[in-house]
Amino acid sequence: MLSTPGRDPGEIRSAEALLTTIVTRLCLDQLKSAQSRREVYPGIWLPEPVLTPPMTLADDPLDSVIKLESISLAFLHLLESVGPEERAVFLLREVFDYDYAAIAQFLQKSESACRQIFSRAKKHIADQRPRVLTSADEHQRVLTSFVQAVQSGNLENLMTMMAEDVHSYADGGGKAAAPARRLTGRETVARLVQGLQRTGFRPGDQVALRVINGRQGLLIRNAQGQVTTVLCLDIADGLIQGLYFVRNPEKLQNVA
Repeated sequence: MLSTPGRDPGEIRSAEALLTTIVTRLCLDQLKSAQSRREVYPGIWLPEPVLTPPMTLADDPLDSVIKLESISLAFLHLLESVGPEERAVFLLREVFDYDYAAIAQFLQKSESACRQIFSRAKKHIADQRPRVLTSADEHQRVLTSFVQAVQSGNLENLMTMMAEDVHSYADGGGKAAAPARRLTGRETVARLVQGLQRTGFRPGDQVALRVINGRQGLLIRNAQGQVTTVLCLDIADGLIQGLYFVRNPEKLQNVA
């Protein structure tokens, strides 16, 4: 029987609503704490990558693509640009499809306030990420072509695969080498990748394709079998929009 301090278990009308309320408030506390820690984080902060099982198409293929998008490293990184409450309301409404009455109960706010919070969050995310969702097959095609272009070492081939305003983020956490700021622009990012291909690998390093946060990505191990880098690509309109390198060893434990 579910219970909370000071509440008669018989008063609980919905176990789902109670659990969602508890989890939402715990997540808000965690987000606020994490936000303060990131203010002193060395360099760029990226979410922790997680190996995930391949997703199969549901009855509604668009629904499957939206779910894939909601756990991608690029989307999770974008969510960091909105406040904890905006993030909670956006996910509860857009991903979990709760109505405003339920969200208001979870956050102990009025329905109108939740509508306004959601509207602000959705506008911010849409302004930052106007795009057509990419299917898993298209993502796989572009990723495979990217690997071939990297192996060829041809700068022009790499550049043709990237959007003009492509960006690259790298999270070393002060524990692994990584650019301290975002790099932007087709030639700049292509030269970074080309340089990593030429000088970043060590004898015995191995590269493997893995499903990471719902999408195929690259996982690099050293000669001792330790994961040293995870690379996820953000792809839209057949072009690479962003590259996300996670190199902080503390964030690679779940992909080992």
